[in-house]
Amino acid sequence: MSDAEPLRVLVVDDHPIWRDGVARDLEAAGFTVCGTAGDAAQALRVATATRPDVVLLDLHLPDGSGVDVARQLGTMSPPPRILVLSASGERQDVLDAMTAGATGYLVKSASASELIDGVRRVARGEPVFTPGLAGLVLGEYRRLATGPADDGTPRLTDRETEVLRLVAKGLTYPQIAERLVLSVRTVQNHVQNTLTKLQLHNKAQLVRYALEQGLDE
Repeated sequence: MSDAEPLRVLVVDDHPIWRDGVARDLEAAGFTVCGTAGDAAQALRVATATRPDVVLLDLHLPDGSGVDVARQLGTMSPPPRILVLSASGERQDVLDAMTAGATGYLVKSASASELIDGVRRVARGEPVFTPGLAGLVLGEYRRLATGPADDGTPRLTDRETEVLRLVAKGLTYPQIAERLVLSVRTVQNHVQNTLTKLQLHNKAQLVRYALEQGLDE
């Protein structure tokens, strides 16, 4: 997809009024809603046929779990980015969604502007969370930075931890660079160094790793 082309979004939710309202908000913001689906089977069929850039996915569907849908979407080539939009803010639901391949997780109380911004950022591969859920990730970053060196966990530098806290808060690389008076390249290097230490490949995997460790609320 070139920068000139609008993002293609598939909206998956079993409530028609909610689904259609979200689709209208996305279209009004300049996205192309390439399809909608009300259940898991339809979601997979439409995704295969339309090849969306982002799938906006509810977790609780009448014929199965959105977590299973996320896993199957991950087998597509290339796989779409997945932003979960769920009524649930339970830690286990977040954990399950992220380990299944989701890049972001918003609860349905999010505003239209938060949702639109979230879709854009997830399309770029940036982890996106409802603010209260981001605190889970922050707790793990603190543990990585301060935990004992002999516990098998790679140690992060103070600067790496500072950068990752801002990533978890939802700041973009340019915003982090401005906040910390660094170049964007330096910010990218700090994130890459952390991914290398943890033997992960991208920021979404880093978030999933953090959640898998069992974070303090």
